[in-house]
Amino acid sequence: MHKLARFRASASLVWRTFATALSFAAFGVGGLLLRVLVFPLLHLLVWRREARVAGARAIIRWSFRLYIGLMRLLGVLRYDLRGLDKLERGGLLILANHPTLIDTIFLMAYVKQADCIVKSDLWNNPFTRGPVRAAGYINNTGGAELVDACLASLARGNNLIIFPEGTRTPYSGEIVLKRGAANIAVRGRRDVTPVLIRCLPKTLGKGEQWWRVPARRAHFEIAVQDDLAIGEFTGGGASDVMAARTLTNHLQHYFSGKQEQHA
Repeated sequence: MHKLARFRASASLVWRTFATALSFAAFGVGGLLLRVLVFPLLHLLVWRREARVAGARAIIRWSFRLYIGLMRLLGVLRYDLRGLDKLERGGLLILANHPTLIDTIFLMAYVKQADCIVKSDLWNNPFTRGPVRAAGYINNTGGAELVDACLASLARGNNLIIFPEGTRTPYSGEIVLKRGAANIAVRGRRDVTPVLIRCLPKTLGKGEQWWRVPARRAHFEIAVQDDLAIGEFTGGGASDVMAARTLTNHLQHYFSGKQEQHA
């Protein structure tokens, strides 16, 4: 029996390694096809820029849903989603922790009218630049211009997804937030919609190679939390700088505490 169990575990690991490679290949090919075939056609058929952007974002959302479904079908992962009804609104500032490489895919797949900040390497990557530019996502230029672009997106009714850590959580699990997301919340007087993402066993974390597949299938939990009222941080005559600092500290303890409760 022990030999049979070890054989099954080994066979499962080999399959999931192959399925993970297949998933990465599918992502690259899918992005290239969207850039070469789908979005040029959308550009020809839809003249109004606002409609083109909305169409591109809808295509990306459903493409990501199909992609997640593919990974689930291949046995790469499984997942539970909770509180998605809280995302059925517009103009949300959605802040999430960032334990894995595919957190963005999960959120973009289930958030309507989603907008996000795109790093320059993705903006120029041949596999991703077509979709991210067609969808009109925000280029990470940094500085005050970035905050203004984010506030303008929220004002248009988009749901802005930000990972305040700025990069994936290190393997140690220590969550350290940057202040940019809090600056957007404070300057725009926007409530925060936190999303807690967990993945066990850990996989696709910061500095982790994709072929280091965990011993068992990864289980994702995506839980949308109740809104945090921005008025609790901006009241009492606090300056925007102090309010952003206080909110950042609160969010850091908030996400860290939620993770510790789960553990």
